[in-house]
Amino acid sequence: MEMASKPHLLYNIFIMNPPYNPPPVKPDDLFAISQVVSTSTNWKQSLDEIGRLVRPLFIFDNLALFYIVPHTQTLDVFFARAMGRGKKAEADAAWGEAVANKVVSTREVVIQVPEEDGTQDRLERPYFLGIPLMAGNQLLGALVFIRFGGPEYSEDSLGFARFVAEQAAILLERERLHHYFDQMEAQSQTIQLQDDFIATISHELRSPLGFIKGYSTTLLRSDAHWDPATQREFLKIIDLETDHLLKLIENMLDSARLQSGQLRMDFQAIRIEALVNDAVARTKMHYPDIDIKVKVNPHITPIVGDPARLAQVVENLLSNAAKYAVGAPVELNLDLMTGGIELSIRDYGPGIPEEYQKFLFQRFFRCPTLAPNIHGTGLGLFICKQIILAHHGQINVESKVGEGTVFRIFLPHQP
Repeated sequence: MEMASKPHLLYNIFIMNPPYNPPPVKPDDLFAISQVVSTSTNWKQSLDEIGRLVRPLFIFDNLALFYIVPHTQTLDVFFARAMGRGKKAEADAAWGEAVANKVVSTREVVIQVPEEDGTQDRLERPYFLGIPLMAGNQLLGALVFIRFGGPEYSEDSLGFARFVAEQAAILLERERLHHYFDQMEAQSQTIQLQDDFIATISHELRSPLGFIKGYSTTLLRSDAHWDPATQREFLKIIDLETDHLLKLIENMLDSARLQSGQLRMDFQAIRIEALVNDAVARTKMHYPDIDIKVKVNPHITPIVGDPARLAQVVENLLSNAAKYAVGAPVELNLDLMTGGIELSIRDYGPGIPEEYQKFLFQRFFRCPTLAPNIHGTGLGLFICKQIILAHHGQINVESKVGEGTVFRIFLPHQP
């Protein structure tokens, strides 16, 4: 079995010359180590503490914990510490990769003693002790102790070293289980969001199609005659619902393209204030009652970006304000920042609870507390964020319940 990488978790802890006549291990010592494991909430801190407790009782200079990467079955370093002689040269010190590989291949304790070559440099004479890390019958990896310049590992001390390895294995297995649990929880959430999305999109598609079908069928009835004003009203509804349907389809396609990295950007020089004014005008056509106040820094300079995609972001945020903050004024500000511009859109609507804010830009997410009668796909803000990221910009949200919401976008002059 080959190493997947070199040790990369090398942290300094303390400098201490190891005692060469360690005191006998007492039951209280074993209890203290097991207590660290049983009360652990942070594996790194717990392994640090175990190292601190073990070192006065068992001579070692370096300690490394290797784990088996599940998908590749290669070894990688989970934890490594230089705690004694040779500490200042830890970057070049031995960490026992070959010993760990041998432990994993044989599933047995491995002791490796350096050959006598007359050198007086202790760093050139590492003594290795490798112990399998087991969870039941499953091999998780190997724990390796390193002593520079000896002494050799005695049979009397191996029992204590095995005990330490058992405690380290418990921590490693617990961390792996936490990782798997987090993965399963994330997958479960994604599946639930996708199920909700399918249910929502089915409703969203049926709604405009129902209007289009209903009003077009009414206009085509041979037993009824409609005056021009009524016909125009019906056709206007059909036109609006067709735009709604097209937007839904475009959002779904954009979401799929963003997920696969295939959404193209047409970068060019943009007068951002003109783009914003056009987006505001289009929003007012769809929401005639919206009150949008625009404030632009007179020193705003052009930026490089995709005008169609940036206009899509602005219109999406403005339409959200119109839908979820009905009747409340909306403020749109453009200002200069170091290296770019900041665009902020603030409404004075109901606000978004803090616990939901971190999910707003996730695909399919819809805040459950905002206007449940307003339907949506949960794709708009996800698409907005991906477009801004494609411009090497940033987008974030600030909101307080009862006070409103502000979205802030930073766009660099040259993405």
